Amino acid sequence: MNNGNNVKPRLEPTAPEKKSLQNNRWRYWQHILVNNITDKRRLVGHFQLNMLVESRFFTVVIICQILTVLTESNIDNKEQKCNRDPENGKKCGCAATNRVNSKENKNMQNPSDKYRPIETVGHRQTHVENMVKVEGGKFAMGTNKPILVADGEGPARTIKLKPFYLDRHEVSNADFDSFVKDTGHTTEAETFGDSFVLENLISKKELEKIQQAVAAAPWWLPVKKADWRHPEGPDSNIENRHDHPVIHVSWNDAVAYCKWANKRLPTEAEWEYACRGNLQDRLYPWGNKETPKDVHYMNVWQGKFPEKNKKLDGYLATAPVTEFPAQTKNGLKNMVGNVWEWTADWWDINHTPTEKINPTGPPTGTDKVKKGGSYMCTKEFCYRYRCAARSQNTPDSSAGNLGFRCAKDFN
Repeated sequence: MNNGNNVKPRLEPTAPEKKSLQNNRWRYWQHILVNNITDKRRLVGHFQLNMLVESRFFTVVIICQILTVLTESNIDNKEQKCNRDPENGKKCGCAATNRVNSKENKNMQNPSDKYRPIETVGHRQTHVENMVKVEGGKFAMGTNKPILVADGEGPARTIKLKPFYLDRHEVSNADFDSFVKDTGHTTEAETFGDSFVLENLISKKELEKIQQAVAAAPWWLPVKKADWRHPEGPDSNIENRHDHPVIHVSWNDAVAYCKWANKRLPTEAEWEYACRGNLQDRLYPWGNKETPKDVHYMNVWQGKFPEKNKKLDGYLATAPVTEFPAQTKNGLKNMVGNVWEWTADWWDINHTPTEKINPTGPPTGTDKVKKGGSYMCTKEFCYRYRCAARSQNTPDSSAGNLGFRCAKDFN
């Protein structure tokens, strides 16, 4: 995907990216393919070079076969059923909306550094009354019965946390609008000039302009001028969606908002602890049944994805942040479903069962953890609207199903 600056995409991952990808060859070559490499001779050259470097005996293996495979490959392959093969969990598109020209994220300057804490702005204080106090304690993070093994859902490990506050709702368009008006913040989707939108939601006029799709998730289309104010592209708006979660916000945008509001993003451990609501080893915040007593507690996809959403929960895409019953006893809403939520942690899938106290994840990385699933998730296709489920994106990525909520230390 072009960021609008005619910058030539880099073909190789950076050194940190290579290190994180060295045990996952699928993701390495997906990185190459999604970076808009259309000259397959150059791609073969990269493969040959990679084989020469990595092979102890410097042997080039069946280059002709590689040429055949690449020639027959099609970047617009139809959907891949990730839940039929849990080891291929990333193929269903949850992590497919990374920026092509993503910066070397671990060395990136945090754009939130330029924002003042909100009390120095003077017009309001931190809205603790719209937050829930989550009492500290121990819980089992992750699961010993992972559904998507490749996502690093297991093993279960004991985590001890101190008390903290968490937003009762996801950050809404109205909330984000206040932030933008106060700071003049420009989101990364606006800076790049595009963002990912579900094909079903795009107007015919905008669809005719699109020439690209994501290899592993062709329902994700990069739409020019799609951003938080224009969720489906320039011919859309949020006029009747002020109470919906803000979307098309990157991790960096979320951090900037949280800092402005005297808050922060929750750690993955805090997010999952709050999601579980003192229930151990349950799929959802309220238990194991998706619709107890036929009541919808969340906004997810009903029907065959991506062809048709039956909207049994009442929504095709995002729902208001106050919609549906509270998912936990302390009043948290839409922890699972509606939109993915950024967390503070760098992505890692190698966990140990040893007990940890207030963990904050790895010190560096290339992707950030997101939790909760979204309105695009189904049990048959992308079963990630569970407390233990997780996915990832680069910090500058944005999409039409990605938002956040804030946390705050309890003093």
